[in-house]
Amino acid sequence: MAESSPKKSKLRSVRPDFASLLGLVVAFGAILGGLMMEKGSVSDVVQVSAAVIVLGGTLGAVMVTSPFSALIAALMGIKNVFFENVIDFEAAIEEVIGYATKARKSSIISLEEDLGNISDPFLKKALTLAVDGTDIQELRQMMELEVIQAEKHAEAAAKVFEAAGGYSPTVGIIGAVLGLIQVMKHLENIEEVGRGIAVAFVATVYGVAVANLFFLPAANKLKSRTHTEVQANELMLDGVSSILEGMNPKLIRVKLEAYLHKKGSKSKDGAQPAGAPEAAAAGD
Repeated sequence: MAESSPKKSKLRSVRPDFASLLGLVVAFGAILGGLMMEKGSVSDVVQVSAAVIVLGGTLGAVMVTSPFSALIAALMGIKNVFFENVIDFEAAIEEVIGYATKARKSSIISLEEDLGNISDPFLKKALTLAVDGTDIQELRQMMELEVIQAEKHAEAAAKVFEAAGGYSPTVGIIGAVLGLIQVMKHLENIEEVGRGIAVAFVATVYGVAVANLFFLPAANKLKSRTHTEVQANELMLDGVSSILEGMNPKLIRVKLEAYLHKKGSKSKDGAQPAGAPEAAAAGD
């Protein structure tokens, strides 16, 4: 009877990150709400010139600091702040166990027919190297290098946002000083001086707000995304390495379940990937 193959699993999906969206709404809503509670109005902090100074000055400083490739990565990474690439760790474990079971019963060469059905590019590359007879140490070195390079690329985007969060408050102060210079030119009209000083400090508000409500949180969010991606790739690499070592699928499951994030996640003993032989049979 022909050996059934593990079915292709959808390990990754994209969904809106409502925490990021709701966080911005709550933050700006609380600030504007507090302003109105103090009998202020939204028009008090709406100033186009201040926004131009802060955003333009911050962008210029970041362009001087960061390589062009990092700037592009940061622009591309904005979507990752508001949309989450969800990785199903449990599905990844089940798929790896399916391949481990088949490899143990029919040899690792039998997985060659399954390579075209693997949806995750990292897992596909690792298994391809394994099927091609790559030494386990060389395989780990090659795939770990890929993980490191991908991590560095992702962190470069996060560092751009961190840099922007550091520059924008200072640029806001520059905007406030520029506004005060304009106020000092018209000291003869004392009624306008107080109003002008208030308007001048709007740039400082913009600089501090955009740094602490978007740039720095965005940098931390991207770092969190990168950490999750690295863990997923390490899970798959450990799984493929264990297959190549000939480890029992039951032991591979125990090993890989250490990567599960959720507290209270239980071992799926007795569970099997759809269409795959039972892992228990592999130990016979």
